[in-house]
Amino acid sequence: MPNAIEMLREDHRKVKKLFEEFEHTEEDQSKERIVENTLRELEVHAALEEEIFYPAAEEQIGEKDSIDEAREEHHVVKLLIGELKKMSADDDRYDAKYTVLAESVKHHIEEEESELFPKLKGKLDAEEVGAEMETRKKKLQQQPHRRSARAKSRTRTRKSRQRRSTKRRKRASGGNDKATGYSWFIGRKPAKRGRQGKT
Repeated sequence: MPNAIEMLREDHRKVKKLFEEFEHTEEDQSKERIVENTLRELEVHAALEEEIFYPAAEEQIGEKDSIDEAREEHHVVKLLIGELKKMSADDDRYDAKYTVLAESVKHHIEEEESELFPKLKGKLDAEEVGAEMETRKKKLQQQPHRRSARAKSRTRTRKSRQRRSTKRRKRASGGNDKATGYSWFIGRKPAKRGRQGKT
């Protein structure tokens, strides 16, 4: 039987790994792939917590204020997710916005794992809640992930520019490879020879 808390911890590990990957990535397409995976993971995770886990936790331990705070943290994350969906990697603040998202989520994870989860130990039926979460998670993962039309268009435009640039480089080098050395040679001025002294 799945354990609800362990399921959430595993989600936390996944997104933290994605955050780390982003920090070490320079290529735009790789960044967009990481961001898309991150947003998908966070959306599913937030839905599971808000629909199933938080209500069950509140029922068992009360803690309405701290759980309401967690819900508000989700709200902030969702705003950032919505903005990132409209962006592509060539936007000026793309990296900065993702970094802010990562810091917000890491703070949220730290609070959940150090404060909320320990309070639920022995009080929450983690397996029953986990089974419900697993069923819901499968349904959520089947839903298509949507990026905005603007972001998709900008990504396509960038890829098209990259292809054109590659073709130009090939034309510039491929057609003239054999002639390049010759052209360089005949265009050189002969080296001046120094005068030999009289003997």
